[in-house]
Amino acid sequence: MVMPKAVRFDEYGGIDVLKVVDVPRPVPGPGQVVVQVRAAGINPGEAKIRSGLMHALWPATFPSGQGSDLAGIVAETGPGVTGVAVGDEVIGYTDDRASQAEYVLVSAEHLTPKPAEVPWDIAGALFVAGATAFAAVRAVGLAAGDTVVVSGAAGGVGSIAVQLARRTGATVIGIAGRANHEWLTGHQVIPVTYGDGVVDRIRQAVPKVTAFIDTFGADYVEQALELGVEPSRIDTIANFPAIEKYGVKGEGNAAGASAAVLAELAGLVAAGNLEVPIAATFPLDQVQDAYRQLEQGHLRGKIVLIP
Repeated sequence: MVMPKAVRFDEYGGIDVLKVVDVPRPVPGPGQVVVQVRAAGINPGEAKIRSGLMHALWPATFPSGQGSDLAGIVAETGPGVTGVAVGDEVIGYTDDRASQAEYVLVSAEHLTPKPAEVPWDIAGALFVAGATAFAAVRAVGLAAGDTVVVSGAAGGVGSIAVQLARRTGATVIGIAGRANHEWLTGHQVIPVTYGDGVVDRIRQAVPKVTAFIDTFGADYVEQALELGVEPSRIDTIANFPAIEKYGVKGEGNAAGASAAVLAELAGLVAAGNLEVPIAATFPLDQVQDAYRQLEQGHLRGKIVLIP
């Protein structure tokens, strides 16, 4: 009997602690579903957990799996599961750090049908970045007449956030490298290059900024305050000390995590109203290479593992 494979690490460390090993096929309990994974996105937060940087907030238990994002085909259902059946194509997420695998155990309530129009790689990359972007845009309360700045505007979260922000009718400024300016302009986002003088460049681009979404960290919260944005309309997913220090918001994936949000995002993708850029795909057994590319930074969109 061939055992399914999954990503594991036995200790905190660099990329070299990641391995792909044989594991028992999961067995569904009440309310659970086994999904044969067709695509699983990777995220910067996973690299931070693996390295031990997030131990105080989210400690790992070893051996640890990895990954939240997933899309695949229902292989088995447990007792009491309704609304999903073997053979269904689904998009979902797991809170158990387990999606980077050939088979994953998922709560049925964390799944939504995959529209036929949504490719597997995009479906598997949608949850973490999409739910985070959704929550961040909702947190700053955008409407027509607002002007919002998004840092890291071409990254996994930022590239979705700028599009969701535009859908509110707001004017959107996207901070990104020059290589991504054309993509931003094509999505009705005003591009501004990051680095020294960025506050001045924003002021030259628009008369007033009313909201700010920080997906990058560094000193963007301070820059938002310098631009005169009220703390209640600043949301950061990357600078946790600033949340308490300045009273800004920190709504991200946890605030947006639901199958309903995932279904809404998938519907936008299916209708051609939301682009989820895919920077690269890797086979599951090349997980180390996938994270090496992720950690080089300056990516447009998401990296996805294909089991």
